[in-house]
Amino acid sequence: MASILDEYEDSLHRSASVPQARASVGIPHSGYVSARLEKETPIFNKQRIDFAPPEKINSLVVSSNQLCMSLGKDTLLRIDLGKPDEPNQVELGRKDEAKVYKMFLDHTGSHLLIALNTNECLYLNRSVQKVRALSRWKGHLIESVGWNKFLGSETNTGPILVGTSQGQIYEAEISVSEGSLFSTNPDQYFRQVYTLEEESGPAPVCCLEIERGIEGKFFIIATTRKRLFQFVGKVPEGTEQQGFSSIFAVHADHLPSFREFPANLGFSEIAFYTPKLRSSPRSFAWMMGNGVLYGTLDYSRPDSILSDERVWVYPPDIDITVNKPISIVLTQFHFLLLLSDRVKAVCTLNGQVVFQDLFLEKFGSLTRMIKDPTVQQIWIYTEKVVFRYHVQRESRDVWKMYMNMNKFDLAKEYCKDRPECLDIVLAKEAEHCFQNKRYLDSAKCYALTQNYFEEIALKFIEAKQEEALMEFLIKKLSNLKPSEKTQTTLLTTWLTELYLNWLGVLQGDPSQRNLYLDTREKFRTFLSSPKNKDCLFNNRASIYELLASHGDTEHMVYFAVIMQDYERVVAHHCQHDEYDEALNVLSRHRDEKLFYKFSPVLIQHIPKKVVDAWISMGSRLDARNLIPALVNYSQSASTQQINEAIRYMEFCVYQLEETQQAIHNYLLSLYALCRPDSLLSYLEQAGTNPNRIHYDLKYALRLCAEHGHHRACVHIYKVMELYEEAVDLALQVDVDLAKSCADLPEDDEELRKKLWLKIARHVVQEEKDVKKAMACLSSCALLKIEDVLPFFPDFVTIDHFKEAICNSLEDYNKHIEELKREMEEATQSAKRIREDIQEMRNKYGSVEPQEKCAVCDFPLLNRPFYLFLCGHMFHYDCLLQAVFPNLPAYKQAKLEDLQKKLAATSQPSKSHHRPKDADTISLGKGQQSREQIKADIDDIVAAECVYCGELMIRSIDKPFIDPQKYEEEMQSWL
Repeated sequence: MASILDEYEDSLHRSASVPQARASVGIPHSGYVSARLEKETPIFNKQRIDFAPPEKINSLVVSSNQLCMSLGKDTLLRIDLGKPDEPNQVELGRKDEAKVYKMFLDHTGSHLLIALNTNECLYLNRSVQKVRALSRWKGHLIESVGWNKFLGSETNTGPILVGTSQGQIYEAEISVSEGSLFSTNPDQYFRQVYTLEEESGPAPVCCLEIERGIEGKFFIIATTRKRLFQFVGKVPEGTEQQGFSSIFAVHADHLPSFREFPANLGFSEIAFYTPKLRSSPRSFAWMMGNGVLYGTLDYSRPDSILSDERVWVYPPDIDITVNKPISIVLTQFHFLLLLSDRVKAVCTLNGQVVFQDLFLEKFGSLTRMIKDPTVQQIWIYTEKVVFRYHVQRESRDVWKMYMNMNKFDLAKEYCKDRPECLDIVLAKEAEHCFQNKRYLDSAKCYALTQNYFEEIALKFIEAKQEEALMEFLIKKLSNLKPSEKTQTTLLTTWLTELYLNWLGVLQGDPSQRNLYLDTREKFRTFLSSPKNKDCLFNNRASIYELLASHGDTEHMVYFAVIMQDYERVVAHHCQHDEYDEALNVLSRHRDEKLFYKFSPVLIQHIPKKVVDAWISMGSRLDARNLIPALVNYSQSASTQQINEAIRYMEFCVYQLEETQQAIHNYLLSLYALCRPDSLLSYLEQAGTNPNRIHYDLKYALRLCAEHGHHRACVHIYKVMELYEEAVDLALQVDVDLAKSCADLPEDDEELRKKLWLKIARHVVQEEKDVKKAMACLSSCALLKIEDVLPFFPDFVTIDHFKEAICNSLEDYNKHIEELKREMEEATQSAKRIREDIQEMRNKYGSVEPQEKCAVCDFPLLNRPFYLFLCGHMFHYDCLLQAVFPNLPAYKQAKLEDLQKKLAATSQPSKSHHRPKDADTISLGKGQQSREQIKADIDDIVAAECVYCGELMIRSIDKPFIDPQKYEEEMQSWL
């Protein structure tokens, strides 16, 4: 095992080697390369607004990208942050000494409430320029406003809640009239619904928030300096416009649920975080004397939406008696505390200060901090300056905090796009699970990390956690790339060894039967996994050795089936006498080579089933390759078993129509051995045409002769056209059979006569049957009585063949008369021929002087010419030129030879001193030879008219222009 582990690690290092990095690049333990190309941007990025206020800033609010700022005593500045270059200035129109105490802007940025220190309140709508006083609100110093996010619009606030410095909560509604800018009273109503108290009496209402849960339930959160109240109730459907009086009425006689803390800042402030694309906050942070109460909002709870609450105390450098926090803002993972000269960001996961930003004294003391919930921007202002914070990638380091809190699922969620961080989280989770003895979970996590393979493997080995080690290896194997073949091979082999060890341990323990079956199923799934198929196939020899070393024949067969190594499967079944199973494998996978290999063994034990399987394979099997199995089987089997071999051979011959000689020869041998009756029918069905017979005639003859099948031998002799041997052998069996053989040579009367004489001799000499001998004369017209008489013995009287002699004499007379008639006809024919010859000698044709040659169109009489009966006339040389190209080669050669001889005879003799008689004789002989040569030339050239004879017919498919002269002819026409 250690060697496998070392080999795997070496191959892993080779395949995962990292090039040497530059000085600015580090390679952490996880194996990932991390590099900082530039300084990372802080989460809270501060920006000073390029704005110099003409007067000091009293108050500032922002919502939905709409910013409202109170300057000096009487000026209000409105800025649409989408168009910052177009500010809108509104005068409050106050002549007294009133100052702006607080401003409140709704979530849409449409409705602005301005609370004055003179216990008055003004209202300004975004669409108008004139500030209106709310007369019904007079006499109350407004501390907080709870806006209605569910019924409000740009012209109507809907029912809202207003908290005062005296602890009263009022319900009010402000509406912009359609007829004019404002109606007489923009505040539709202003009625008290509740009073908040602490132990000392009514306390200022520091914050108000209205939220709606499920099933129409409303939650109202109100805070004082030390208490946080919750009002829960339903507003009857259809009466939402009537306000929240019904919710507060429930608590008229008893206090609602609240949280109280002893310390006191003199005020409190609550902040909410609303994720993007959501209308309801998800978490809250309440800044009070003892610290910050942080929690989530669960709208499904019946009585309180506050959940997972915990108090984060202030950092040590914050002393609420000296430099108490002024304001709070909540983001997804942090809350920001505003002090007089700095901002601190505290992580809500661990309470640690992760960010601090000091402000220079020249900017003055920090006044307040606000967050725009729509765009998630944070604003801080002093009397002179305005700052804005952008929140960027706030969750970048959250994974570390969740990891340290052992909340690994959340940690992985926040670093899923950062593999180097995910690897650290997985390693920490794996170690945590290992320490808590959750070994399987630890193995799954370790497999996903880049930690050193051998360290993890040895860790599980030392802990004796073989099951966890297997899980680790399986996960590691599934994460390998297809190119990492060496690692895949080592892991696959190691896992096989571990599975076999584990199965061996479990198999011997009856109490672990269920676990054994489960492990066996996992092992089989591992072996049959498509991803491991190639690796297992390439290393199947090693796997077979492992299976054999553990004696696990069951899984050896299973693995062989998966690898489609059916030869091994069939061999296993045969070794264990499981012949039916072996045949089932062969029949299921229909591999011809396996049939050829294992048929000799299987047919010895289950012959009928094997033959059935062969027949089902049909033409896919070559019967010649099965003959050795059948031969071995038939030599040691009984007649009944041989019938199975005959059945398959008959299937090949009659159903598959096999023509292979070996197959027909073997079937013939089986017939000759066990089925003589079928032998002759097979031979007759094969026919008598030697070219269409598929068995070996000589082999068949020898085989039939050895087994004494004479009729079959006679048939074979007939096919071989050995009629004499056929008749000789047939006479030993049956005379009628011999007669049928004797009539077969129809074209050879002499042979037929000879064969019938053999039959007659046999009948006379062997059977001594005169009547049957006379019957032979009537069966064959070629036999005469005189041919048969020598065979009879001397004591035979003439009475037995008197009639045959008379018939023979009559036949002779008829033949003589016929010959006379033929002679007379021949004499007459010869006479007519002589007359025709004489007539032809006297036949002539007339040629007119103006006649022309049919070829050259020149006068005919100028040169030697030919006249044909059809009327066509040709010069000798013109006819020769037309006929010569169409003559066969041998005639062309003969014609050229005759022309040379004719030219030689026309030359005068060079000798002038020969005797006169010799010269005369030579002339006579030469003249005779010359005439003969001319006659031979005429026979070739003038055998027929070149225009009317067969020569013209044979040349009908020849082109008019010789292909070799086509180009020349074509050029002549241009």
